[in-house]
Amino acid sequence: MQYHQYFPIDVVNGPGTRCTLFVSGCEHRCPGCYNPGTWNPESGHPFDEAMVEQILNDLNDTRIRRRGLSLSGGDPLFPENCAAIENLCRRVRESCPGKDIWLWTGYLRENLTPAQERILPYVDVLVDGPFIAAEADPALAFRGSHNQRILTLA
Repeated sequence: MQYHQYFPIDVVNGPGTRCTLFVSGCEHRCPGCYNPGTWNPESGHPFDEAMVEQILNDLNDTRIRRRGLSLSGGDPLFPENCAAIENLCRRVRESCPGKDIWLWTGYLRENLTPAQERILPYVDVLVDGPFIAAEADPALAFRGSHNQRILTLA
């Protein structure tokens, strides 16, 4: 898996102060997408063990009260990302008690593959559905268009 950006301190992508990872790879290619540069799964930087450790350390840093991890992109549930995302989410659950995980995907919850479904037990909030420019609303909290759903899973 590749990633485009990592923000160790973010107050936009989910509630509270968070760590946010923007992964590479997205097959939806939504017109009007906020991050079209993340569509190519080969773009960005290698997501390696050092980045996993950085995220875990940042989440556990007591100098900043981070509420959790936000996973966006691209699409964290892009098929080639699933193994790395599942591993990251499992590691966050094991090493960062009390931190929540939010995940944004262009896939609909009811259409996920078994590999994508395996990630959901680690996710607290799933924001699903493709971005639809005709339904865009900048006033929406934590989503770009009215068709997207904020689903509490845990």
